[in-house]
Amino acid sequence: MEVTWYGRTCVRLRGRDAVVVTDPYQSVVGPTGRGITGDIVTFSHPDDTRLPRAKGKPSRDGHTLLPSSLDDAFVLDGPGEYEVKDILVTGVRTYRDDAKGAESGKQVAFVVEIDGLHTIHLGDIGHALSEEKLGDIGSVDIALVPLGGALTPTRAAALVAQLDPNIVVPMPLCEDASDPECVEALAKFFHEMGAEPTVQPKLSVTISSLPPETTAILLESRGKQA
Repeated sequence: MEVTWYGRTCVRLRGRDAVVVTDPYQSVVGPTGRGITGDIVTFSHPDDTRLPRAKGKPSRDGHTLLPSSLDDAFVLDGPGEYEVKDILVTGVRTYRDDAKGAESGKQVAFVVEIDGLHTIHLGDIGHALSEEKLGDIGSVDIALVPLGGALTPTRAAALVAQLDPNIVVPMPLCEDASDPECVEALAKFFHEMGAEPTVQPKLSVTISSLPPETTAILLESRGKQA
């Protein structure tokens, strides 16, 4: 499976048989999607920075518009269990704050099984996971974790410890990954993880290549190049 990060919480998971794109907000990838295609689209929460006068096919929440390159994709934006093109996807109700969504709203964390690998996309989650939620999520090989919003680097690292994945990919929520505050947050997160951040354009991984211990990997944002 190939993992590519496009900025904020937008990630593409490319498997042998299908492609899943998470949170492809027009405000991140543009109204056309800049060539991003996929079979399944997941939205963890509505777009916070919807483009003015934007057009496009709406997701079921009615507040998020698909980039035109993903018009034909199967869209998921709620909790539940789904199977699309032999890809298993589980949406788990989570929240963007510690108050069960009272402050910043609800959201959905999606567990995607591609090529035998279980990847969780945590969206813009803002809380630790209960035992019940951990049971709903199950075992995780790769965790895509937001950095920013309600999650400080320390809280993000604690969430990773709960999930105990083989690989963790932080998703800085800042508009520009080169912003000093963003760079500092990433440095603190990698310090918490006991690692040094080394940027790579994308991640290619198989079951046999998974590291035995949790390994943090920093991906280059491909949003402007896609």
